[in-house]
Amino acid sequence: MTQRSSSITIRDVARKASVSVATVSRYINHSASISTVVAERLEKVMIELNYVPHAAARHLASRKTRIIGLLLTNMHNDFFGPLLSGIETVVRMKDYNLIVATYRHTVDNDGDRTPIGAHNSDGLLVFADSLDDQQLRQLYEKKFPMVLIHRTPPAGLAIPYVTVENRDATRRLIDHLIEVHGRRHIVFMRGPAYQEDSRWREAGYRAALEAHGMEFDPNLSLRGDFERDIAESSMRAFVKSGHPEFDAVFAGDDDAAIGALIALKEAGYRVPEEVAVVGFDDQKLSGFLNPPLTTVRAPTELVGRVAGENIFALLEGSAVDPVTLLSTNVILRHSCGCSEVSLE
Repeated sequence: MTQRSSSITIRDVARKASVSVATVSRYINHSASISTVVAERLEKVMIELNYVPHAAARHLASRKTRIIGLLLTNMHNDFFGPLLSGIETVVRMKDYNLIVATYRHTVDNDGDRTPIGAHNSDGLLVFADSLDDQQLRQLYEKKFPMVLIHRTPPAGLAIPYVTVENRDATRRLIDHLIEVHGRRHIVFMRGPAYQEDSRWREAGYRAALEAHGMEFDPNLSLRGDFERDIAESSMRAFVKSGHPEFDAVFAGDDDAAIGALIALKEAGYRVPEEVAVVGFDDQKLSGFLNPPLTTVRAPTELVGRVAGENIFALLEGSAVDPVTLLSTNVILRHSCGCSEVSLE
């Protein structure tokens, strides 16, 4: 016999090996230890019967889907490519599948079941505000394995999270604009108010201003939302209005910086001679823009890889660091006025 007969079942294996069906299931799924003698007998019988456990049946028996879920708020910009790459590398090594969905809790979908969760995956990676505190609490109380990405867990929930250092890197970036290039009127393009990264970056921006005796000017705070189109629209409206004096733009992230550059060049501003522009993330295109973008290098792919490793550690019952804070570095390029690429 060269192919498995469709009539051979786990019960046939159990009968021929003189063991229970439960014992065969434990052997196939490695869900509990059995004696070496029994294991050898089962292996011999399975070979004789040419029985190969069907993957779907094995997953059903073990209640495992061999799927890791990833919830994102959106996939509108280039930031998510490296993040997905880092996660997918780990998932593939573990011989699992990755399913991705975009979702964010709103009043309109309040009470709806999330597209990925305990009903169709073994563990969940949650980016930023994809789920609200109550949804996270419900999954946590069910002991469903989760790792958060770029957000901290709600108070009292021991959910591990992976993020990058935002505040200090932003402060160093703004310090550089002030101290090295003499910029005194720096526009801040806000990210989404509900994302922690945005709040920490604003904290770094404000700290740099305060350290140099400069007051925060709300008229220099524009909406950017970490989105190219939104930042472009905000900057276009700003330069066409009776705006206050400005000589630099901290765009919040690189996608917003690209939008700001487009609007500034459209309005006839010379970058960096008249207006310096800086971002955050150091996406792949950032060094190839005209001018090349000064930014903060965040290890986005590593964030994905560590988050992936942590979710599998949870599934395997291994210890996981509750907090992983990855370091960032300022990358100096021509958009701030520097003539050579350097790292600060």
